[in-house]
Amino acid sequence: MTGPVEKQPGAAGRPDPDAAPASGSPSAAAGVPDRAVAGPDGAAGTGGPEGPETPIGEPGGPAPGQRRSGLRNPEKAVRGLGAGTLALEALVLLLAIQPIRVVGGDLGGAAIAAIVALAVACVVLAGRMGRPWAWHAGTVVQGLLMLSGLLHWSLLVLGVIFALVWAYALHVRRVILG
Repeated sequence: MTGPVEKQPGAAGRPDPDAAPASGSPSAAAGVPDRAVAGPDGAAGTGGPEGPETPIGEPGGPAPGQRRSGLRNPEKAVRGLGAGTLALEALVLLLAIQPIRVVGGDLGGAAIAAIVALAVACVVLAGRMGRPWAWHAGTVVQGLLMLSGLLHWSLLVLGVIFALVWAYALHVRRVILG
C-alpha cells in the first residue's frame, strides 16, 4: 500500500500552481509571508484590507499621544456628516413652513422667503462640503437662522436646535481630524 502521492515542484524549482497556498492571502500565493508585505508608502505592515498597520510612534503611524479614528477615509466621513446635517436642516425647514403657519399663527411672506432661502443655502453648502470655507459658511447659516427668529419665534427655536447640532458636528470634525 502506498501513501498519497505528493507533487514535486517543477524542474525550475517553481511552486505547483495547483497547490493551495499556506494562508488565504494573495501574498502567500506569491510565496511572500504576510508580515513582509509592504504598504503603499513602502512601510511593512500586515497587508490587510485596510492597509498596513503601523505601530504607534513608528513613521507613518499616529503620534504617541494620538488615537486612530478607525475610519478608512476620515475626511470623507466628516464631509458626509456636515452634508447630512445641512441636508437634514434644509428638509426640516421646508417641512416646517405649513405647521408653523397652522399652529404658530402669523407667518408672513418675509419669514417664508427667509426659510426658503436658508433651505437653498443649506442644500448648496451640503454639496460644497469638500471646501474648507463651507464649514464656516454653515456656521453663518446657523446664525442667520437664529437671526430670522426676529420674523417668527419658532425660527429662533429651530435656529437654536440646529446651532447645537452644528456645534456637535464641528466637535466631531475636530476630534476625528485633529
